[in-house]
Amino acid sequence: RAIHKSAVEAPEDTVTASFGKFISEIKPQHLSPVVLHRSKRMVLDSIGVGLIGSTTDVFELALQHCQNMYAPGDSSSVYGHRGIRLSPILAAFVNGVATHSMDFDDTWHPATHPSGAVLPAVLALSDMMPANNKPSGLDFLLAFNVGIEIQGRLLRFSNEAHNIPKRFHPPSVVGTMGSAAACARLLSLDPIQSSHALAIAASLAGAPMANAATQSKPLHIGNASRLGLEAALLASRGLEASPLVLDAVAGVAGFSAFYEDYVPQPLQSPGNDSHMFLLEEQDIGFKRFPAHLGMHWVADAAASVHKILVGVGPGTVSPAQVEDILLRVPKSKYINRPFPESEHEARHSFQFNACTVLLDGEVTVQSFTPAAMNRPDLHALLSRVRLEHPNDNPANFNRMYGEVQLTLVGGDTVKGRCNTFYGHWRNPLSNDSLRKKFRSNAEVVLPSEKVERLIEVVEDLDQLRDCRNLLSQLQ
Repeated sequence: RAIHKSAVEAPEDTVTASFGKFISEIKPQHLSPVVLHRSKRMVLDSIGVGLIGSTTDVFELALQHCQNMYAPGDSSSVYGHRGIRLSPILAAFVNGVATHSMDFDDTWHPATHPSGAVLPAVLALSDMMPANNKPSGLDFLLAFNVGIEIQGRLLRFSNEAHNIPKRFHPPSVVGTMGSAAACARLLSLDPIQSSHALAIAASLAGAPMANAATQSKPLHIGNASRLGLEAALLASRGLEASPLVLDAVAGVAGFSAFYEDYVPQPLQSPGNDSHMFLLEEQDIGFKRFPAHLGMHWVADAAASVHKILVGVGPGTVSPAQVEDILLRVPKSKYINRPFPESEHEARHSFQFNACTVLLDGEVTVQSFTPAAMNRPDLHALLSRVRLEHPNDNPANFNRMYGEVQLTLVGGDTVKGRCNTFYGHWRNPLSNDSLRKKFRSNAEVVLPSEKVERLIEVVEDLDQLRDCRNLLSQLQ
């Protein structure tokens, strides 16, 4: 390997080296009670959306693809499919696809889906480890949190990354790095190996936003999980990569290739001191229904209008009542879809989600079925929608709002506005609401007793001697 030299000589004191040192040296005692609590909520929610996601067409396509690739020595479980096991790499892939197949997974700020890229990889790698050497629940959570932390740190090196993306889908970029970091931590790689894992992952990262609202978008999460795990395994076997991949080097783009305004900073390793994880200061957004996060603002604004016109309980807004529907939303091309033609387009349509709530009072899993999407009343309402993009409404999940204004046939107007939806990090789901969502999702594929056991296991994860109790409940 000595003949393979980096294009740029690297000093020891680099951003890349600091990240590798952090991954290698962080300890469970650095996880605060707040970080443990929030990360266990993330684990529970991510498993739930993965379980219901294992019923989707795109998951089935991915699973069949993987089953036809390899068979011998399969060791890792697949969400919701008892008796099916795959290689760790492919299990990380299909479970990542499941997690994002309905766009039901968590969202962070700056914008990414942090859990789906990391959790399937950590689960698959834990499955791969010998029965007498499984990670403890606390080591499992440490690896998971390292994967979340690395994503957040990288996103904060760019102002561009704070906004709803236009070029690269963030989980395909920082998610791959987070998966590699989490797996490097779980494998106990040393600082140099951990740096190489990140650099290898950077060569495997990136997917274009053009594939949003298609069946290929869930592959972004699946690949991030899978390729990050592969990067860590390759680094553990001695594969080397650029020691400057996270640094800003003129003329040799590393991670800066993904962000035009990339300004990296070293990441301090805590040693015997405490470490403030980003999850401590920036909570997670959890979705109440399976669609792009931006849809939750217009859904809650439309729900206010529905309540004014119909009241609480069953009832609908008839198209015959409505002259005009105005949505005041951020400007973002890929979620402006006047007449979505597939469930994936509907999950990325301000218009569809607003009109669905006007009809039904809410958006649910069933809202994206063909029967619901093809209703004449829904299409009649969609034909009345127009959008405005006020200057004070940026495409940023921390600053945007949603406004729905109906002009009725008689000339009256009714308006609803949402600044912070229930589930946003400023207004987080209660534990009861999160568990209700988990039960609703997981019980689609698992018996209720196993669902309740999963809730208990995740709640007590930091107390478990090893994570076999978690791994055994996923099918």
